[in-house]
Amino acid sequence: MTTRIATDADTAGTAPDFDRCYRAVQARDARFDGQFFVTVRTTGIYCRPSCPAQTPRPANVGFVLTAAAAQQQGFRACRRCAPDAVPGSPLWNINADMSARAMRLIADGVVEREGVDGLATRLRYSPRHLTRVLTRHLGAGPLALARAHRATNARVLIQCTTMPMTDIAFAAGFASVRQFNDTVRAVFGLTPTELRRLPRRKNTPNGTDSAPGSVTLRLPFRAPYRWPWMRWFLHAHAAAGVESVVDDPNSPHGWRYRRVLALPHGMASAEVEPRDDHAVVALRGLDMRDLGVAVNRIRRLLDLDADITAAQDVLAADDTMRPLLERAPGLRAPGSLDPAETIIRTMLGQQVSLAAARNQIDRLVDVLGEPVGDTFPPASDDASTADGEPPSKSFPTPSVIAARGREVLRGPRRRVDAVIGVAEALADRRVEPHVGVDASDLRAQLLELPGIGPWTADIVTMRVTGDPDVLLTNDLVVVRAAADLGIDLRKTEHWAPWRSYATMHLWRHRLDAAGQIV
Repeated sequence: MTTRIATDADTAGTAPDFDRCYRAVQARDARFDGQFFVTVRTTGIYCRPSCPAQTPRPANVGFVLTAAAAQQQGFRACRRCAPDAVPGSPLWNINADMSARAMRLIADGVVEREGVDGLATRLRYSPRHLTRVLTRHLGAGPLALARAHRATNARVLIQCTTMPMTDIAFAAGFASVRQFNDTVRAVFGLTPTELRRLPRRKNTPNGTDSAPGSVTLRLPFRAPYRWPWMRWFLHAHAAAGVESVVDDPNSPHGWRYRRVLALPHGMASAEVEPRDDHAVVALRGLDMRDLGVAVNRIRRLLDLDADITAAQDVLAADDTMRPLLERAPGLRAPGSLDPAETIIRTMLGQQVSLAAARNQIDRLVDVLGEPVGDTFPPASDDASTADGEPPSKSFPTPSVIAARGREVLRGPRRRVDAVIGVAEALADRRVEPHVGVDASDLRAQLLELPGIGPWTADIVTMRVTGDPDVLLTNDLVVVRAAADLGIDLRKTEHWAPWRSYATMHLWRHRLDAAGQIV
């Protein structure tokens, strides 16, 4: 069974299909958490589909696509199942419409930083039209959708830190303490102080971070998740100084990932430890206004919001692909933490080996990266850093690469000129890649830049937008894997809309054949 709830909202923006949603609620199926929310008229609360409470009668429930829509209708969050602490909806990546692209930008904090006008400008619509479309499609306008994200950030800070409530109010993005208090009471049915006193839930880490700028969170996902594949990807592409994989036998999966994050209000560090049904993320040196942005970007990097069962159901219908999925269920398509960085790094990987690309990237970071200090805790005695020294620098910005890249980059002059030219275009904002750009538009913009061909454009589009349907037909590894398996890459329409995941399985097939079991 495909786990995605088919909705009229995919085309017309109405509510999810009632019968299918209700069957998911009766089964308490956690795979649907975050894909829709359940409103219960008799109690005035909204829940996740897997809520352990007694299943309400059909006459008493409704279904909405967003928590904001439930809040707009006057429902408060269930304290038992915490519906705001769920994986994000895969609809925001599956769909290319304005509503989906707006949701990706709202999750990245654009409304808090730039307002509704800024969100509308990025999407190339008027604020009035944007509000009308989002309200019709998602049941709430951009301000209400952003308010729901602020409420979630506030809950995390209230329950996972010892920060004073006044500081939390502004860190979560509220304009005033009164607005913060009113929103928390409306969404959770409790005052901020009462919310802090609640017993810790399963999805709240043990212990409370007390150091300024520190918070530890559990990020849920829909199982299965193939962590060895993600470890291989992160380790193979790690930029020395910016990120590293730490082998640690004391960690449940034997490793952790460390990374310096460049966020809107400054630098921070993140350490990710994989678990069976969630990822533990420790953020340090964080300006708390960037909490939601940091969490959203890590979720996108690790592809935590994928409806992986739906993808596997479609791909497994192909007799050739089925054995690949059986050998490695839960393969994810890694995303991007920074679109500009992803573009530059992918360009440096054009027509060279992975090792050669890493040498260029490492040199770029070593010379031009901005030091951020030591924000990571010491590794345990049993741990070893697989990627060299702990992260201590940020990846150079496009403006720095444009100004000084020629001092560092090596190779054919035409290739260096292309990288510098793209860095200049990014620095001047002639090209503005972001999560709200339509995938086909981003690909077209990239192909207009000298030095970027279909291979680079496809990889960047897949990683930056999270598009699940990009098949890397120009990738040599994919082409060889297809030849091994007798697959005609020109005839893969039946894999849609999950061809990005087919690409991951074809990559892994070649790595497996080469003895690199991931």
